[in-house]
Amino acid sequence: MRISNGVFVLATVIAQFLPLSQDGGLNWVGLPQAFALQLVALAACLWIGWRSRPGVAAAAVALVAVVLAAIAPATALYGAGLAGKAGWGFWIYMLGLGFFAWVAISLLSDLEPRDALARRAVGILVPAVFGLWLLYLWEMVVIGFGIPRVLLPAPSQIAVTLAGATDILAADFYQTFVKSVLSGYVLGCGSGFLVALLVDKVPFLQRGLLPLGNFVSALPIVGVAPIMVMWFGFDWQSKAAVVVIMTFFPMLVNTIAGLNAYGAIERDLMRSYAATYGQTLFYLRLPNALPFIFNALKINSTLALIGAIVAEFFGTPIVGMGFRISTEVGRMNVDMVWSTIAVAAVAGSVFYGLIAMLERAMTGWHASFRQAG
Repeated sequence: MRISNGVFVLATVIAQFLPLSQDGGLNWVGLPQAFALQLVALAACLWIGWRSRPGVAAAAVALVAVVLAAIAPATALYGAGLAGKAGWGFWIYMLGLGFFAWVAISLLSDLEPRDALARRAVGILVPAVFGLWLLYLWEMVVIGFGIPRVLLPAPSQIAVTLAGATDILAADFYQTFVKSVLSGYVLGCGSGFLVALLVDKVPFLQRGLLPLGNFVSALPIVGVAPIMVMWFGFDWQSKAAVVVIMTFFPMLVNTIAGLNAYGAIERDLMRSYAATYGQTLFYLRLPNALPFIFNALKINSTLALIGAIVAEFFGTPIVGMGFRISTEVGRMNVDMVWSTIAVAAVAGSVFYGLIAMLERAMTGWHASFRQAG
């Protein structure tokens, strides 16, 4: 960690002697506000590296210092007109800032508070800070190098487009996620679960159905989607059918594996109680299968969204995330494409998170949660 601190200090010092712009007409000393922020960040970095022990104080100081240090390049790009012509002084400083951000995130992730709520807060804060850092780095690289928006827009440009097209994106979200994804997800996972119970009851189906399931699950979505459009039409029903195909067999396979995940001791105990098949299923086998079932639900939460969006490429009404991506790419409106991708990513992450929360509530007894707690 001290090495990373040293890299930031060294890079910041070297950057002071290099031009900020490609024409060589500006340096960090010529930007008093940015230079002052760098000095504060340097002082905090030295304190963390040589006078402080890892802990809450060090993590808090490092986070604040990184934020202050990160404002300096933004000030140079937007305030001093360096967009598209940032020089070596800018990029050397950005390199050192990356090491300093590494230190701050490491200090934060090393925290092990005793309170459960504090541990959960740290668990949320670490990926949030890391994600914000990636967005910041994306912004600086795109603006600093002057990358054309048609190739890669900056996050700020995407945010502006997203804010100005909320009505369009809301309609696309409702068409794709609410209609296609949720309906197909419920039907696919539900039918996969019910068929798994049937396969468990009728052994010969396990030998005949599972190989067929592996074959169907290997079918390419780009080949299945047009067929579903021909069968069910251009509206959301054909997309839901694709989602059913993609989610059915992961649920089937995981549920069957979970139903057979009990031990011999538990099985003999249920037999000693003269338990029926239904009692053994509901009191022993299904509870033991819950981790496997939730694993399939989490996998299917991402597969369903991907399947619905890809299926919309092959025929859909003039609404939907897949339709929006395909049409806006043709118009070279890449900002709108990235805005749609952002909405899809947030929706998929929230959906996955809700399932994970339900899993923790229903399978808190499982060894993985006990060890994490």
